Amino acid sequence: MSDLTLVLLAAGSSSRFVSRVKKQWLRVDHAPLWLFVAKRFAKLLNISNVIITASKDEIAFMQNYSDFRIIEGGATRQRSLQNALKHVTTPYVLVSDIARACISEHFLKSIISKKGEADVIVPFLKVSDTVVYENNTIDRDKVMRIQTPQLSKISIIRQALDTDVEYTDESSAIAAIGGSRLFVEGEEDAHKITFASDLAKIPCLLPPSADTLSGNGFDVHAFEEGKTMVLGGVKIDAPYGFKAHSDGDVAIHALIDALLGAAGMGDIGMLFPDNDDTYKGIDSKFLLQNVVNRLHAFGFEIINVDITIAAQKPRLGDYKLQMRTTLASILGIDRARVNVKATTTEKLGFIGRSEGVGVIANANLKYFDWTKI
Repeated sequence: MSDLTLVLLAAGSSSRFVSRVKKQWLRVDHAPLWLFVAKRFAKLLNISNVIITASKDEIAFMQNYSDFRIIEGGATRQRSLQNALKHVTTPYVLVSDIARACISEHFLKSIISKKGEADVIVPFLKVSDTVVYENNTIDRDKVMRIQTPQLSKISIIRQALDTDVEYTDESSAIAAIGGSRLFVEGEEDAHKITFASDLAKIPCLLPPSADTLSGNGFDVHAFEEGKTMVLGGVKIDAPYGFKAHSDGDVAIHALIDALLGAAGMGDIGMLFPDNDDTYKGIDSKFLLQNVVNRLHAFGFEIINVDITIAAQKPRLGDYKLQMRTTLASILGIDRARVNVKATTTEKLGFIGRSEGVGVIANANLKYFDWTKI
């Protein structure tokens, strides 16, 4: 189908899903929902022209999963679609929401079979219940529940969306400029995931994999006289701190890399570059909280972490419990699952010469289990 491009919209904030996980990152086995849907559509339609819209800060991570074309979305569904249409070179475009995950092959092909018969092909469902609008009962036979995907002529849809008026679907925009719509029977099982309760209505989704995902991190920082020392989120009584762009909390930095490593999300320098003044002198606990929020939004849960601090000085035995308590609060897990160890290097190397501190951290993650919502 070289005359057709598939556009999948996945840039939404998922605000109505009522979960800290964005619905496009719910896992189907190992695959995030957006990837599962994209592969399913591409296979059913035997199509290679696929464009996926995404939030700006998710694009780099998404590109690790797939070779599909991923472009930045907009503040609204309509703006995201406009951005995607700039990259479409085919005469027809099929637009759907990632949240409509289990569309059947029959449903898709019934839409495609009507290509060219109108400016937009629109699937709909009839309404069986009584409908009241502004206290007036209206003829339910004249009411339709509109679904996606919708198939449009690219020239018409571009023209229709060139407006400041926001439409909830493309067919409404096309009708507003006098374009023709052809309604085809939709599919009751083509439910859209809007709320967490909708997941029970989606028949084709496998539960998330139960695998444990492990990562490690390593970081070192030299001492700097006259600077406050912060380690593991705790202020340490010492006449020196760490030489660093941020507050230099080497334990949190290693922990962040371990968490990112387990999730396959790169490293601390990619998220918080040391040439960005935004992070100059920043409290590393804020960086860790940012990473934890990202992990949750991207469908991960933290199981446990283990940190080994190598320091000839200062002595850290009296601070380990406080570090565990502080880190557990940020990670959102029990203190018993945050282990902090301190050791020396028997006076060997730069650590043994009391020039700085090195930290190794390990973290284990699992996928958020949406089946238990």
